[in-house]
Order: sequence, then C-alpha cells, then structure tokens
Amino acid sequence: MDPATHPSGDHLRVSDAEREQVVELLGQATAEGRLTLDEYADRATEAHQAKTRGELARLTADLPTESSGGLPAAAGPGALAARGPAFPAVPGGGATPPAPVERMVAIFGDEVRKGHWLVPDRVEARAVFGDCKIELQDAQIQHQVTTIEATAIFGSVTVYVPEGVDVRLTGTAVFGDKKSKLTAPPRPGAPIIQVGCNVIFGSVVVRPPKRKWW
Repeated sequence: MDPATHPSGDHLRVSDAEREQVVELLGQATAEGRLTLDEYADRATEAHQAKTRGELARLTADLPTESSGGLPAAAGPGALAARGPAFPAVPGGGATPPAPVERMVAIFGDEVRKGHWLVPDRVEARAVFGDCKIELQDAQIQHQVTTIEATAIFGSVTVYVPEGVDVRLTGTAVFGDKKSKLTAPPRPGAPIIQVGCNVIFGSVVVRPPKRKWW
C-alpha cells in the first residue's frame, strides 16, 4: 500500500487506547444530549471493532470539536499521532513501556473477572446495556493504589472488595447511581481502590464479596 495515496493517515491501524478515547468522547456526547443511547451503543460497538483511524474518525465526524465543558469532543484521524509517542523515551534511547491495563467491555452482555488474578494499577470497565463484575476478594492486588474507571450506560459495574480496603468513589451519575455498600472502616495501610464513575441510566456499586454458604 502506497502511503502517498492516503495523506490523511486514515489507513493507519489504531491502538486500544485510541479506541477507548473515542468511546469516552461518545459517552460524553451522549451525556450532553448530542447522541441518543441507541446511537451511542451502535457507535461504541463500531469503535471497539475499528481497525483504522479513518473508521474511528467517521464516528465523531458530526460532533463538535469542543464539548460544553471545553474539553475535546472529537478528533481527526491524525490528532492522536500529533501528540507524539504513546509513551515517553528514557535516557539510553529506550522507551518506558506503558503500564498494563485490564480492560473489560460488556455491550448487551456480561463480563466477569474473578478468581486468582493479578490486578494491575489500572482497570477500565465499560458496560453498555450490559453488566461488568470485578471480583477482588481472591485477586492479588499488586499496587498500593489501584484505579478503576467504571462507565455504565444503561448497564452496571459491580466491584467486589473485601472489608477493610480503602475505597474512594468519584465521578458523576446522571439518572443513575454510584455507591459503596462497605461498612467496615479501612484498616491501617490497606490498599486504596479509586473508582472513577461515569454513569448514565446505570449504576456503579462497590460491595463486599458474596457470602459462601459451604
């Protein structure tokens, strides 16, 4: 393929980070009333399936370049590339690899992470007409601070956390709910779980693990 025939860069393959950025922009546009929930669900699905920047750019082409809050709401196919490398270079000519991210996406379905697993310092959960469940009671939390970005659009994200863990809920809920059902105070030196919520007609709930009756 001759790059000269694609001067805009529409043919370039996209990364997971670029897909997630577009999904977040679409969610913001939905919260502002620019997209209906059906349109959001369709476009979010297409964003996760997109392979090139041209496919992503088409999903935000009819949205303004700035939102009502002054934040970017749409980006051209070359906007992300213009920002420079995806992760900074370090002395010696190498590069610092990006921190691992656990991504969960439930669109008209369910997504569950449970059992014995290594929890990275960042988890992203997106539920659109679906449910995401993140169970931490049997997991190995590797960092003192773990960030969970939870987006629920007509769906739910449930985080199961053992009592005594320090949970901090932030973010917004529009015609929805974000809450913690933990009752015990954090124990000294306990891991910190920061849950950032973006809820539209949905819920983000932090609760103790389910009881085992055997």
